[in-house]
Amino acid sequence: MAMHNLVQALVFVAVSFNTLAPTVANVEGDALYALRRSVKDPKNVLKSWDPTLVDPCTWFHVTCDADNRVTRLDLGNAKLKGRLVPELGKLERLQYLELYMNNLEGSIPEEIRGLKSLVSLDLYHNNLTGSIPASLSKLSNLNFLRLNGNRLTGRIPRQLTKLPNLKIFDVSNNDLCGTIPTTGSFSKFSEESFKNNSRLEGPELMGFVRYDTGRCK
Repeated sequence: MAMHNLVQALVFVAVSFNTLAPTVANVEGDALYALRRSVKDPKNVLKSWDPTLVDPCTWFHVTCDADNRVTRLDLGNAKLKGRLVPELGKLERLQYLELYMNNLEGSIPEEIRGLKSLVSLDLYHNNLTGSIPASLSKLSNLNFLRLNGNRLTGRIPRQLTKLPNLKIFDVSNNDLCGTIPTTGSFSKFSEESFKNNSRLEGPELMGFVRYDTGRCK
């Protein structure tokens, strides 16, 4: 009887695992395919992104770990034109989101905050607009945040200074305003990281320059 129960338990675990794995793959595949639908792809770099395939790990420019979870998306300089999609926030194990040097427009989705494993967010040299989401401060593993060469506006969120592992930060060549933060992880960034933002002032001096000053109106 005990052996029978053990066999039943093992079968249940195996079935549950096999059911869960395709479900996760479907969620991540759906998220990636949402991006494909949102962009024009003149170089056909996304040709292999077939929604009928359960496992997106077989798609070009997608890297997965041993559990078949998406960890990298390498689409830099792919000539993609369109918008980022909120579904990208469902890629829970994504470490590298490389979408630099494309023609992406619109805002950075707030849902990016769901990428808890993200190490590198490279969106530089696109046509992104809107403000930098303060919710990016939730990405505690982030080392590299490069948003330079876009058309971003508004202030640099002070919440970003609390990112403990941030090593590279670049928002040069945008239309940001306000003052440059110098506390926390921002204490080590040079003025090169902020240059060519005509309405950005600073650096922010504690007790002398208020955060709400600067030409943000």
